Amino acid sequence: MVEERTLKEYATPSTEEPHAIIVYPMVEGNNFEIKLALTYLVQQNQFFGSPTEDPKLHVSKSLRLSGTLKANQEAVRLNFFPFSLRDRASAWFHSLQIGSITSWDQMRKAFLSRFFPHSKTAQLRNQITQFIQRDEESFYDA
Repeated sequence: MVEERTLKEYATPSTEEPHAIIVYPMVEGNNFEIKLALTYLVQQNQFFGSPTEDPKLHVSKSLRLSGTLKANQEAVRLNFFPFSLRDRASAWFHSLQIGSITSWDQMRKAFLSRFFPHSKTAQLRNQITQFIQRDEESFYDA
């Protein structure tokens, strides 16, 4: 049964803990710590969600940064990735269903399907198949 709330209750900020979109895996040992310097590196390489950005490159950079920590790779990747998103990309992440992400592979697939959709793949394929070399252009320059 759904609890009825007044309009005022909807407008009042909640004091409850927000529910997590990501269900984080259990980590090995009790000494799991992410260094602050690595968090700064992640935030310096943020993805904004603009059409000119390359989401595959962003995932690759995320993997390289998280790869600097050898233990608990799944937990590190899932913890860092939300910090690497900004603007439209961050809004997309926060629109995901609570508890919908349980693995890095799920996160990567959801991110790429949103920011590198099949239509973009088809567009790039068409550009390759419709390639034209101009008369004055060398093949290398074309």
